[in-house]
Amino acid sequence: MRLVKEIPHDRYKIQIFNYNEKFILKIELDQFEQSFKISETDVSGIGDVENMITKELLQNTLKRFVEMRTDWFNSFNLKK
Repeated sequence: MRLVKEIPHDRYKIQIFNYNEKFILKIELDQFEQSFKISETDVSGIGDVENMITKELLQNTLKRFVEMRTDWFNSFNLKK
């Protein structure tokens, strides 16, 4: 997997990778990450992938991160 681009953001670590004829958009927040696989045939280049990173996508990503953290803490507390 080859790192193609790192996109600066004040809250997230956003990276675009290229692997096996796919772009992989990875968004990280603390210990959690979300990945989106985009076939190279579905976009005309990395610019299209960057354009997919909208305010709406990032807002929805944050909601999922909160859900992931809640699931993690609930699961962790069950083991105590």
